[in-house]
Amino acid sequence: MPAGTLIIRADASTAIGTGHVMRCHALAQGWRDGGGNFVFVMAESTPAVDAHLRAEGVEVAQLKPSPNKFEDARQVSKLARDDRAAWVVVDGYHFDSEYQRILKDAGLKLLLVDDCGQCGHYFADLVLDQNAHASAQMYAKRESYTQLLLGPRFALLRRDFQPWRQRERRIPGIAQKLLVTMGGSDPDKLTLRLIEALPKISLSNVEITVVAGGSNPHLAELEKAARVVGQIHLLRSTNNMPELMAQSDIAIICAGGTLWELLYMGCPTLSYSRTPVQASIIEELNVAGVVGNMGSVEDFDEGALAGAVKGLIASPDCREKMARRGRRLVDGEGIARILRHIGPGGVN
Repeated sequence: MPAGTLIIRADASTAIGTGHVMRCHALAQGWRDGGGNFVFVMAESTPAVDAHLRAEGVEVAQLKPSPNKFEDARQVSKLARDDRAAWVVVDGYHFDSEYQRILKDAGLKLLLVDDCGQCGHYFADLVLDQNAHASAQMYAKRESYTQLLLGPRFALLRRDFQPWRQRERRIPGIAQKLLVTMGGSDPDKLTLRLIEALPKISLSNVEITVVAGGSNPHLAELEKAARVVGQIHLLRSTNNMPELMAQSDIAIICAGGTLWELLYMGCPTLSYSRTPVQASIIEELNVAGVVGNMGSVEDFDEGALAGAVKGLIASPDCREKMARRGRRLVDGEGIARILRHIGPGGVN
């Protein structure tokens, strides 16, 4: 069982999204459920993320935004020592090799959450990469003590999804409910493009629910577009995502933390990507028959969208295979597996 305090260093913004914070919060929930405490250390956030953390009773320590990684790491080290932290968790692409080394030189236990093996060298005690493409080769340049937690078996799922563990998904002959969600901020305004494109696909018998993340700055435009279309039920930052995923026959997303939640819920998914890393993840899942790859956000194509959506709507066999493979890939035990490494008796 966890003991002591977890210091979590992660940021959120409209540009970088909210995924780093939200997946770390999933880990923190598991840590707290085991009797531990945690503190978020943030230099950037959004009003929606702040409201979410306050509602969960999360303690947040604010850092002044600074390009100086040494000062950032120094402040985090001080907070960790003052709180006698059991572990420091760091999640963000700007936390490089030198940042890790500074924290380790301070005598701290460090868990780095990563996606692409972009650091030249890894000094963390644990490196967690929950993606399907994760491999030891990506992290070959690491310290002898660094352990790797790789693949979707370590997927970070929020506590909200645990009650759905035993649910059996019904696969209708013709899909009737479509869920669209582009994450917390949607910096590329893909949600708006989808709202405008979906009516052209002739989905007259399909119930369409669009969820705009709490950090999406384009809500007024989305509401206007949804009113014009008339067929779309638009929600903002809903608290019942597991239920929506359970009810939906198909989902359209942009790769991120939502992807693993949908796979766990057995919801057949079509996914766009924003970055080369996301593109690699989605293509690997596409080849495995788990997710439909819609390509880059920049290359959004209404014709390709129409073909993919209509094909899934009419193919219960394809949806059944995607649902089964997704649930097999993400079994919901990721947090428990991670806690076995960072709790007492884990990494020394």
